[in-house]
Amino acid sequence: MLRSFAILAICLLPASLHAACGTAEGPCETEGGTYHIELPEDAVGAPALVFLHGWGSSGEGTLTMRGIIEEATSRGYAVIAPDGVPREGRNGRTWGFQPERPGPRDEVAFLAEVRDDAAARFDLDADAMLLAGFSIGGSMVSYLACATPGAFMAYAPVAGSFWRPHPAECAGPVALLHTHGWRDGTVPLEGRLLRGDSPQADGAVVQGDVWDAMRIWRETNGCRLQANDFSADETYWRKSWTACEAGRLDFALYDGGHGIPPGWAPMALDWFEGLAR
Repeated sequence: MLRSFAILAICLLPASLHAACGTAEGPCETEGGTYHIELPEDAVGAPALVFLHGWGSSGEGTLTMRGIIEEATSRGYAVIAPDGVPREGRNGRTWGFQPERPGPRDEVAFLAEVRDDAAARFDLDADAMLLAGFSIGGSMVSYLACATPGAFMAYAPVAGSFWRPHPAECAGPVALLHTHGWRDGTVPLEGRLLRGDSPQADGAVVQGDVWDAMRIWRETNGCRLQANDFSADETYWRKSWTACEAGRLDFALYDGGHGIPPGWAPMALDWFEGLAR
């Protein structure tokens, strides 16, 4: 009798209090890897913010970004924080995002696993997920959006984009919000030579040009050259391409360096919710 009562009591707890995994006790596991999750008070049918960490961090580290997490969960979003692959000989994790330099696993397949596993395990809406990421996580977002544009409802890379060689083309149109710091010296808007004597040298490793990435996206979406709308507030200067043949593009610059700027989460989630409207 007591055992039955205890089971009933557990079942009546909010989902965020009795998640089967993704808590401090351990991450959720899929065939390809692991992820962490934080749920809103009512998770049934909830949308999700899937956020990919930067170089040397982890999904667990993502959940320490309390401003973003609390903004999302207070608005009814689950926050899903996948783990990249371990860095060889170092702590932390990274992403095998470049098609020319594939990592130890198929990242696109793994993130699809995370999407489907989290949706089934926690009763989330798999068709209402925003894939975002910071730095190398933002590059991973960009490459996944280019390769499989329908995998997530929309994409929001921060301080990370394509590397050289840029993709010749992408598979289809997307809704994408790219955010970048004007003063970013780690991932400069024009790109950066990381290895080699010149960008053209054999074996050179070169970050891509964000301006050129936006050209690729405009061509993929069938957008005109000039943006349709401009806006600015105390943090962001934004351009929006809303009259494209398909999809939507937004480019948000801020006066800062390599980081996630103040107010990014409400801006990105407002943008995401505007897509549905």
